[in-house]
Amino acid sequence: MRWTFEPGHTAAAFSVRHMMVTHVRGHFKNVKGSLEFDPANPDRARFQAVIDASTLWSGEPARDAHLKSADFLDVEHHPTITFESDRVELIGPKDAKVHGRITIRGVTRPLTFHVDFLGTWQTPWWEDGVDKGPKTRAGFVATGRLNRHDFGVSWNSTLDHGGIVVGDDVEITLDAEAILDQ
Repeated sequence: MRWTFEPGHTAAAFSVRHMMVTHVRGHFKNVKGSLEFDPANPDRARFQAVIDASTLWSGEPARDAHLKSADFLDVEHHPTITFESDRVELIGPKDAKVHGRITIRGVTRPLTFHVDFLGTWQTPWWEDGVDKGPKTRAGFVATGRLNRHDFGVSWNSTLDHGGIVVGDDVEITLDAEAILDQ
C-alpha cells in the first residue's frame, strides 16, 4: 500500500543543547514524503522524506538566519534534508526501529529512527468546501539522534570554564500523517 505524507500535517523538529544549560528547539513544516506500508506486514515498510531546509523556524529570526547559513545547514547550497529507509526491525506490536540514511549538507550517514505507529483512521477530505472523503490516514512519530559533526556542521564557540555554545547531539522528531493513495 502506498501512502503520501500530508505536508500540512507532517513536520520535523530538532533539539540541541545550548550554552550547556538548556535546549534550543526548532522545526520544519510541510515535510514531503511517501511510504510503502501495509499494517498487516509492517516489517516490509519503506519510507522517504524530504525537508525544505529553508523552512527552519526556531522562534528567533537572527538564530534562524545563522542556522540556515554556511556555519550550520548551508541552505543556499543544500536546500533539502532527506531520509530514506533501508529496513524495518519490529520491536513491539506498534513499535519499530527504522534503519536508513539521512543526507544533510550533501553528506549521507546512517540513522535509525524509533517509530511508533499511531494507527489508521477513516477521515473526511475537504476540497473547495466539499467533503470528498473518506480518506484513510495513518499516523507515525519517529525519533532519532545524530551527531552534527558527522555532517560538517561544526560551528561552535567556547564558553568560560570549557563549556561550548552548541551541543554535538541533535535529537530529531518526525510527526507524520500519511494518506492512503487511491
